[in-house]
Amino acid sequence: MMKLCVFDFDSTLMDGETIDFFAEAMGIGAEVSAITERAMNGELDFFESLQQRVGLLKGLDFSKVEEICHHLPYMNGAIETIADLRARGLKVICFSGGFRTATSFAKNILGYDADFSNVLQAKNGTLTGLVGGDMMFDYSKGDMLLRLQSLLGITPEQTIVVGDGANDRSMFAHAGTRVAFCAKEILKKEANIIVETKDLTQIITKVFNA
Repeated sequence: MMKLCVFDFDSTLMDGETIDFFAEAMGIGAEVSAITERAMNGELDFFESLQQRVGLLKGLDFSKVEEICHHLPYMNGAIETIADLRARGLKVICFSGGFRTATSFAKNILGYDADFSNVLQAKNGTLTGLVGGDMMFDYSKGDMLLRLQSLLGITPEQTIVVGDGANDRSMFAHAGTRVAFCAKEILKKEANIIVETKDLTQIITKVFNA
């Protein structure tokens, strides 16, 4: 019986990359999205790429950050899929290498139980270019998943993970059901379920109705 489902946020629960929306607001969208793409393909160290990208956001008004985070486009089927999982008795958690301004706001809309992500430092109303938090490294999602499983008494066989990029590989290592959602090739290799259409309800079909 499945008891836990962990979703990535950017390009999984949300249709896009939060940091790319920030960069577009600063006129540096192409520069930042190129780094994001390489990181998600596993070509760059996640920690280093995150520091580099956030550094480029220095000076962005925090009010603009909040405005963008409050108007992100959520993935088709996200609300319905999370509601279905919770109705089946699963805990639903969001792990994001992105930012709490996005994941905590989305929590009440999408309906997941908790979010673990990173925090953009701001001083005097603008971003400093510094970041810290729960999901800073390539191994962070796997590390947090192991702690959650221990805390909740849940086994890998009772765990579903859903993601799209290289930094999701660490949590795939500790789950029996591994869903690559519109994912990079590097993650598809680690998956046992692959969804190629932008519709999260496909997960319910493939996991529970297979």
